[in-house]
Amino acid sequence: MAGYANVTGLADLLTEATKLAVRTIIVDVEPLVAFWDSDQRTLDQGIARVLGEIVTVPSVRAVVFSTNSARRPSVAPACEGIQVRYVASARKPLHTAPYRDLPRPGAVAGDQLPTDGVLAYRLGFTFLHYVPEMTGVPPGPALMHRWGELLRPLFR
Repeated sequence: MAGYANVTGLADLLTEATKLAVRTIIVDVEPLVAFWDSDQRTLDQGIARVLGEIVTVPSVRAVVFSTNSARRPSVAPACEGIQVRYVASARKPLHTAPYRDLPRPGAVAGDQLPTDGVLAYRLGFTFLHYVPEMTGVPPGPALMHRWGELLRPLFR
């Protein structure tokens, strides 16, 4: 893996991405773009909001929204001059084919070490570990987060 950084929100993520001059950002959808089990409108608005912020990073040439869930946006996200993809049912970190041809250097922004962090490691990307203060996290992601804390020393 190229590196590791804690980020507490989108502003931190953009700061780190700018410092690293990443050409690709892979963004875990839940919870940075839309909270788990949120509605379609929230997902669509979250994608537009996050994409609108990421394009301010001058080096970015590709953005991938990735989720292990089956949820998809109403319309495929797009941005002039930047390659944008949405990968549903991504099977992170096992399935890396959708990310292999992306410009380097890159970063994976996500909240889970066992999925997003390992994906970053496998791709040779920096892991931007999104660690927000949250309540109401569903049991599955909460358990995955606790398990991931055991892996944290390997990522520093």
